[in-house]
Amino acid sequence: MRSGYFKETIAEQIALTDSWAVRAWVIALVLALIVAPFYLNPFYLSLLTTIAITVVGALGLNVLTGWTGLISLGHVGFMLLGAYAYAIPVALHGYDPLVGLLLAGLVPALASLLVGVPSLRLTGLYLAITTLAFSFIINHLILSFDGFTRGARGIFVNRPTILGVSFQSDAAFALLCLGFAAATLLATLNLRRSRIGRAFVAIRDNDTAARVMGVNLHAYKLFAFVTSSFIIGISGALYGIFLSFVSVDGFPFVLSIQALAILIVGGLGTALGAVLGSVFIVLLPEVVNLGFGVLGGEAARAISTGAHELKSMLYGLVIILFLRFQPHGLVGLWRDLKRGWVNWPLRY
Repeated sequence: MRSGYFKETIAEQIALTDSWAVRAWVIALVLALIVAPFYLNPFYLSLLTTIAITVVGALGLNVLTGWTGLISLGHVGFMLLGAYAYAIPVALHGYDPLVGLLLAGLVPALASLLVGVPSLRLTGLYLAITTLAFSFIINHLILSFDGFTRGARGIFVNRPTILGVSFQSDAAFALLCLGFAAATLLATLNLRRSRIGRAFVAIRDNDTAARVMGVNLHAYKLFAFVTSSFIIGISGALYGIFLSFVSVDGFPFVLSIQALAILIVGGLGTALGAVLGSVFIVLLPEVVNLGFGVLGGEAARAISTGAHELKSMLYGLVIILFLRFQPHGLVGLWRDLKRGWVNWPLRY
């Protein structure tokens, strides 16, 4: 007589899910996301595209900060490198967009070695300051090499045509971004289940214990930097295409704060948290704008004139509130709700 549910094979242990209900919900969600771009109006379609691009970038940062425990404020620097690595060969020299997307990942990945190697012995605040300095250096170099990057003038970028499929329309481009978000989610989930992913988590939890167990700290930290930067660079290229214009001003520092806010609000160290946090953070300013719009014209105008400052304030506020009242983020809240539903009316 079985006294519980046990996983008896390695395949069962590492499966993404063993629940048919979860699989059914995932299939329904995927179908809804495929159909949605053809029915949404331009405003909601732009929000959906922004969320998809943000999910890609957040999953990339989650590899470095969420799983390996290396805090980075250079998110926007790698995004900017990815955007220029796509825009320069494709928009200025006529290369195929696939080549541009590949370079958008490779160039930030190679650049991450420059900041990763000197930072191998740094942790916490020191590493955060180093990566922050890296993002400012990237901005300065792009503005200085005017002949190569067009400096402050920026580069206009058209929507791509990949393998004969045009992504000129908003709906088609949204589907492209959703495809990248889904592929990144699957790739990172499988990376987390692999030997490499377990080494990342071991380094995050206790790097001394990880070293004793035979984990090569330098190699795995570098691999985390490279993997994270590759994914973030792709998100930067997609964001540049979405804006149709790549410039330093289009990638403000607040994007780095936004990325950290996403991980904290969603739940640090989980792929699902990166997705939920992206949805929450992207929609938060719109919900606040809607609320102030209900209050009247003066409040709506005050919000519209100070939108940038409002976003920074909101990100800071939600970080403080989540760290104080829900440190495990939206994923932790969802787990508490499920536990409460299963055990009700008992507490445990």
